Amino acid sequence: MLFFAFTFGFTFITTRDAARTSRPIGSATATATKSPLPRSVFDALLHYASINDTASGRMLSAELKSIVSVLRHCATPCNFLVFGITHETLLWNSLNHNGRTVFVDESSYLVSELEEKHPGIEAYDVQFTTKVSELPVQNLLFSDCKLAINDLPNHIYDVPWDIILVDGPCGYFTAAPGRMTTIFTAGVLARSKRGGVEKTHLFVHEIDRDVEKVCSDEFLCRENLVETKDNLGHFVVRKMAAARGFEFCPNSDSSFSPGSNSSDDDD
Repeated sequence: MLFFAFTFGFTFITTRDAARTSRPIGSATATATKSPLPRSVFDALLHYASINDTASGRMLSAELKSIVSVLRHCATPCNFLVFGITHETLLWNSLNHNGRTVFVDESSYLVSELEEKHPGIEAYDVQFTTKVSELPVQNLLFSDCKLAINDLPNHIYDVPWDIILVDGPCGYFTAAPGRMTTIFTAGVLARSKRGGVEKTHLFVHEIDRDVEKVCSDEFLCRENLVETKDNLGHFVVRKMAAARGFEFCPNSDSSFSPGSNSSDDDD
């Protein structure tokens, strides 16, 4: 059982001052209108994104539908944080119509290219100091890994995220940064958010891999696992009242089995 003490509101992280102009929570793009994306457009985007889902690097149809089902029912404006720039990036930004979608990636080149081609997208690059090969099997919280992302613009930590998707950074080879940091940060953002709804939906892609499996177990918790669709894990984490500390997973002696896919198919 792991215990971590900190003051809520991410005061354990010293964030940098944003070099670019930060967008206030509830920016004009999010509050101009609360009308949702028309159902026909929503379904069309999902349909075309699902075509040829066996191509390398793409989410499978069942994985897409799992996230889309939550997005469809998210109150407008919806706050959606995505770790990783992937094939689905434009899909997430479009489906979260009139909401706020923020992308975080380790590649400054991909972030710059994305913003250049799509000026309306909000994206940030961060530096990761972890490596897949350094994943400790036990006592993750007190390892030498620096698990908290501490160089995003300050205002990002204040957004009450409704949905968080961990689909980056890359983690398919031993020298890659892996997703220890993003899973840990997602878990703390969900528990420490101020305002917004009580629950945060957290999705972890490629949860069948060791890093994703172990870190989801430690920081998102087995008892919060709602379902898995292929290699996508869906967790629902509640925010916690301000306190000196908390246990990430009080019921950590239960077994974690992300391979047991739910047979239900939303949408």
